[in-house]
Amino acid sequence: MQVSFACTDHGLKAPRNGEHSKQNAPSPNTASKARARFRTVALIARSLSTFTHRYHHNLKESTAKLTGMKYRNLGKSGLRVSCLGLGTWVTFGGQISDEVAEQLMTIAYESGVNLFDTAEVYSGGKAEIILGNIIKKKCWRRSSLVITTKLYWGGKAETERGLNRKHIIEGLKGSLQRMQLDYVDVVFANRPDSNTPMEEIVRAMTHVINQGMSMYWGTSRWSAMEIMEAYSVARQFNLIPPVCEQAEYHFFQRDKVETQLPELYHKIGVGVVSWSPLACGIITGKYENGVPETSRASMKPYQWLKEKVTSEDGRKQQAKLKELTPIAEKLSCTLPQLAIAWCLRNEGVSSVLLGSSNPTQLTENLGAILVIPKMTPGIATEVDHILGNRPHSKKDYHH
Repeated sequence: MQVSFACTDHGLKAPRNGEHSKQNAPSPNTASKARARFRTVALIARSLSTFTHRYHHNLKESTAKLTGMKYRNLGKSGLRVSCLGLGTWVTFGGQISDEVAEQLMTIAYESGVNLFDTAEVYSGGKAEIILGNIIKKKCWRRSSLVITTKLYWGGKAETERGLNRKHIIEGLKGSLQRMQLDYVDVVFANRPDSNTPMEEIVRAMTHVINQGMSMYWGTSRWSAMEIMEAYSVARQFNLIPPVCEQAEYHFFQRDKVETQLPELYHKIGVGVVSWSPLACGIITGKYENGVPETSRASMKPYQWLKEKVTSEDGRKQQAKLKELTPIAEKLSCTLPQLAIAWCLRNEGVSSVLLGSSNPTQLTENLGAILVIPKMTPGIATEVDHILGNRPHSKKDYHH
């Protein structure tokens, strides 16, 4: 991340000609605040300069012989995760039965998936309970799994939400009890919390890791500057920084993952676990002729998705998908498989979380593994030409 970018976000401006007169001189309080902000930026810059060289080496992708699943490092940590993971948002404890949930986890696990993601807020905690019950029933080795959960919304009480020390510790304890686990592999901050000082958040995350409740911690839906602040605090106080960011990433949502996060990956080792590769089902084509009664968009809590699908932008997106279909046919794959493989062309993306409501859908999506080698720069350029929304960036971090 360029220091000039950090300065801009911290509200620092270079003085213009003639602004050094007494009339325009800043007040003592203003000058003091500016110096404090500058010290923060300087600390970030110094941290980057001392940290960057450690991650100059390339981390290799590996492929399982039996399943064909590919594994990547989570960010630039040493944790190896399957490049496709299974998410539980909407589905577990809500859209699907416990039996179907077990079928999905079994298919995923037997296909080489080791990453399973959930959150304390999913279905009011039911998703974690179902996930834990399945793991216990299947007798899978805990060491073969990468289980992640997210904290922020834990209950209705004022003290049961947020990223304060109390809720991070109590919330994670509650998640572990529901999943019947001794620890999770990654605990995520499910959103930023402007009511809690960053130092308190980083200290609490470091505490739960030191207590053996989690192996790593990450962020979800945080801005690049917020992630940098967390990293800076961790470096300043000898605490543990986040290893990855969970971010929405698909054909129609590209800016953050392609322009903001690559520099964090290369400079401080923060990777991406992306979610919604099919744009909440839009890319499957199921909404081409309206909203099916069995779809997510027909559910009451997802009225926003229905409005999005039926909007003018939604119709334009459907037109783009029709144009992309010939590319999928050329690669002998389905459009969803193309969309998932397209996400994985980005070297900063450690894993893509899949959300499936039935075994057939999950099996199809897992087939994206076979499309990854076909995702050449030429194919990526064809996709970019059709989408017409490639963000402007200084560097191209694609393979």
